Amino acid sequence: MVIKYKDQFPGLKNANGHDWHYLDTAATAQKPQCVIDAMVNAMGRDYATVHRGVYARSANMTMAFEAARRRTAQFIGAASENEIVFVRGATEGINLVAQCWGGANIGAGDRIILSQLEHHSNIVPWQMLAQKMGAHIDICPLTDDGQIDLNWLEANITPQHKLVALAHISNVLGSVLDAKRAAKAAHKVGAKLLLDGCQAAPRLRLNMVEMDCDFYVFSGHKLYGPTGIGVLWARHDILQSMPPYQGGGAMIDRVSFDGTSFADAPQRFEAGTPMITEVIALHSAIDYVDAAGVDAIFAHENALVTSAQEALAKFNSITLYGPENSAGILSFTMEGVHPHDIGTILDESNVAIRAGHHCAQPLMEYLDVPATARASFGIYSDESDVEALVAGLHRVQKIFG
Repeated sequence: MVIKYKDQFPGLKNANGHDWHYLDTAATAQKPQCVIDAMVNAMGRDYATVHRGVYARSANMTMAFEAARRRTAQFIGAASENEIVFVRGATEGINLVAQCWGGANIGAGDRIILSQLEHHSNIVPWQMLAQKMGAHIDICPLTDDGQIDLNWLEANITPQHKLVALAHISNVLGSVLDAKRAAKAAHKVGAKLLLDGCQAAPRLRLNMVEMDCDFYVFSGHKLYGPTGIGVLWARHDILQSMPPYQGGGAMIDRVSFDGTSFADAPQRFEAGTPMITEVIALHSAIDYVDAAGVDAIFAHENALVTSAQEALAKFNSITLYGPENSAGILSFTMEGVHPHDIGTILDESNVAIRAGHHCAQPLMEYLDVPATARASFGIYSDESDVEALVAGLHRVQKIFG
């Protein structure tokens, strides 16, 4: 299926009107005009506070805000809107779980399992928790094609492990985790499973009930929505058992100098004035992705990755990383050329890729490279982007001999 959405994304044109071949969607997605309009309207003609005002516009904005929560729950197959916590991004969501759930449930001698390919946001919060509580972290290795090795996980997880935290899709390799199998392995020993869904939410059909994980996080800006908004999902009974993350307005039941009682989840985790305009725009982004169909988006991006893999495999100097069936992401190196130089030269041809460690330095060490170049595709990508990438790499090769 060929998806043609470029004209709906104003960011895909340079100031001079020329096409910009944006291949950094894994870092952050461009925004369709409908999402931009939703945010502008929420910030302008419709703007008011939520959950506080008794005037009509505030009431309308409150209804729109909570409608976005219901829509988010529907989009990810949650059992209830009360399982949706709005956070600033997936990073805050993981830190919230580490501090609120981890602080109450992980102690000295307990163990946590991460994988070799995790983003720093799914490593550092657990290191901080482990150091504070006296817990230990074990690292699940990868298979030869860059998948999280679930055979190792099943063979090595023990009742000492209280949490398994894994990427649903790798932001470097594009490998897709068998989430149900990971959940089964974790639950067999009584551990909880957290999934980093930043790369998965825009391209996989999600169902929290079927996946049977315990925590799920993703960011709006990778889902064609704005920055500054993310989602933490957990079953309501788990959220209700967790102490608050921050103190302030909106997360309370009653406050006195003698003590404070807290609101039920999810409100107890949303202290202060929330991200009103961002939440409204996230609703629009979810509608946009849902209308296109995540299955169609995945198939479209996968076809482009396959096309790019075939083209780049013809370069004797290029090494590809990750599985053949990659979810919209292609990482590579070119012999004798630093990825930053590749990115700089490609930029001269209006091709934008990511170059660096991609917030996954332990994975770079595992791959035995300082960095990789990464091309990542989106709903708006097409064969012209692949062609521009290949032409640009020929130019890189010519420059460096």
